Amino acid sequence: MSIATARGPIDAAQLGVTLMHEHIFVLDMEIAANYPEEWGDEEQRVADAIGRLNELKSRGVSTIVDLTVTGLGRYIPRIKKIAAQTDLNIIVATGIYTYCDLPHYFSLRGPGTAFGGPELIADMFVRDIEQGIADTGVRAGILKCATDAPGLTPGVERILRATAQAHRRTGVPISTHTHARKRVGLDQQRVFREEGVDLSRVVIGHCGDTTDIGYLEELIDAGSYIGMDRFGIDTILPFADRVRTVVEMCARGHASRMVLSHDANCYFHWAAENMKPAVLPHWHYLHIHDDVIPALKSAGVTDEQLHTMLVENPRRIFEAQGGY
Repeated sequence: MSIATARGPIDAAQLGVTLMHEHIFVLDMEIAANYPEEWGDEEQRVADAIGRLNELKSRGVSTIVDLTVTGLGRYIPRIKKIAAQTDLNIIVATGIYTYCDLPHYFSLRGPGTAFGGPELIADMFVRDIEQGIADTGVRAGILKCATDAPGLTPGVERILRATAQAHRRTGVPISTHTHARKRVGLDQQRVFREEGVDLSRVVIGHCGDTTDIGYLEELIDAGSYIGMDRFGIDTILPFADRVRTVVEMCARGHASRMVLSHDANCYFHWAAENMKPAVLPHWHYLHIHDDVIPALKSAGVTDEQLHTMLVENPRRIFEAQGGY
């Protein structure tokens, strides 16, 4: 079973411990291109990322899924350079990240626009998956889309449907961004179901941002995996509540439907760089191994359940391949 990574294909058995929702760099590309002072020296940023990823590898993590897509500053030549200097597997994504409107590039192209035509968004995603991203030779191994507090705006819904269509054509899994307190994962599942998606091949992300067990069980009952994947973002939900929710879900027998991660990064362009360690001191790649796993184990989560969430579930998600 071959899975695309930034260094080339690997077997599913090589995934090992996998963090299913991370980033390396989150950038506003136009700001970085025109006002580059904050980004600074490219080689220093690359070297810093290599060091952080190698440290993560030394802690027993074998793979991260970098869900940085259009709208978040995806630039694969940089990721390819980093991947060549770390033993950590990096799975990259295709998709479009927006909470409301599509990029203007699509405003006059495709179904329902002034000029009409076929849905080129799905074709672009499929090209990234089957042929590779730009001229890098790196193929995307997962699809990413987002629905946040504004809900299913026309632009967001169009992206969700294009994501579903690309999934049906290629078989690679879907991972989502959600606003859990607005329960928008249910909207995503409805759209995907209308497009014929097997919901067991979808990870509904950021479910760890809520303590609403009923909502989480509704998502699981529909077939999807859920991402408890924002450990360290304690401003949205405190650490203790995040841990308690995973403990309760494990006690209810749901370890086989959860994955763990941070949604962390090496550089986050959306906030002043000195603010992240001050406001979110635990939002980094090592938080799960340093703090979360000990807290889960002390609350009764077993080594077997941890292995399921960190190793077995990611492998199953990526093993379910093939269009349909």
